[in-house]
Amino acid sequence: MLNNIRFRERTNAWPGFVDVFSNLVIILIFLLVVFLFLWTTTSLFNKNTGATKVAALEQEKQEQAEQIMKMAADNEKAEQDLIAAAEVVESQKVEIENQREQTKNIADAYEQQVADLVEKQQALADQIDALTQELHQATTAKEEMARMESERHEMQDKMSAQVAELNARIAELQASLDQAEEKSKQQQVEYTEMSNRLNKALADKVAELNSLSEYQSDFYKQIKMALGDRTTIKQDGDRFIVSSDILFGSGSYKISESGKKQIALLANIIKDFEEKIPSNIDWIIRVDGHTDNKLVLPGTATYKNNMQLSLLRATAVVNELVKNGVSKRRLVPSGFGELHPVELGNDPSSLQKNRRIELQLTNK
Repeated sequence: MLNNIRFRERTNAWPGFVDVFSNLVIILIFLLVVFLFLWTTTSLFNKNTGATKVAALEQEKQEQAEQIMKMAADNEKAEQDLIAAAEVVESQKVEIENQREQTKNIADAYEQQVADLVEKQQALADQIDALTQELHQATTAKEEMARMESERHEMQDKMSAQVAELNARIAELQASLDQAEEKSKQQQVEYTEMSNRLNKALADKVAELNSLSEYQSDFYKQIKMALGDRTTIKQDGDRFIVSSDILFGSGSYKISESGKKQIALLANIIKDFEEKIPSNIDWIIRVDGHTDNKLVLPGTATYKNNMQLSLLRATAVVNELVKNGVSKRRLVPSGFGELHPVELGNDPSSLQKNRRIELQLTNK
């Protein structure tokens, strides 16, 4: 029997060894999978770097398309705001009608209270008459007469007090009625004035937007025909872009001679449209200056950053247009520095595209 026990002990040690060996094999396979995963992820990351840049450029293109559609969305929003304002006016009209109904209810209650008080006064008068008759009948009893006289005076005092209270209540109700009627008249006048202003503003805004849209199309068409196939000036949606490099020297806001010729060409077109567009359309031409992202050189005295440089360049273009006969009140200069690039790269081509002047016909 001892031999059998020892045999069983030697036999049971083998499964434990198999388990340990299996666990080691599993750990080795896990480490191999982790190594393959890290190697594959690193490879895919290197391949996806270029795709990420392509996706960024596609995103920029989409944002530019959305910006082109923004003006149409803003116009539609303005019309929706005016419609919402009309709904508010209609709501105020309903409120005025409700206040009129409340005023009528107050007047009806006032008339009912007056009728009740008159009835009470008549009742008191009847009581006084009855007491007076009793007084005449009690001529033989002085004490009774005195008592009845006292009661008569008391009743008269009560009646006087009630009459005074009635008069005060009547005055109070009359004041409330007058105030309510005055408020109703004032609100009616305000409603009429607001409604007229709203209708006029809505009609003027719609007419102005429609009229300006027609002239915008003609304006850009005329500029495109005048410019021909120039690569230095190009149309981008609802605006024209002029490269700053043909207008200004590096770091300068003084317009070059070739730049003045380009601006003179644009000025002739703008002057022609000043005569075409009716005076009731309040329009302007935005002149926006943009720079690249290079820092301003230390020691520059006339400006301290790209924002100031872009505004000085836009102002110089406006002044040159005015010098060529364009009305100054139709021009609005603004500077954006490097905040709105058209290209995100830092290569010479991208930086050159970001240095630009944009002109846009729009309403105030």
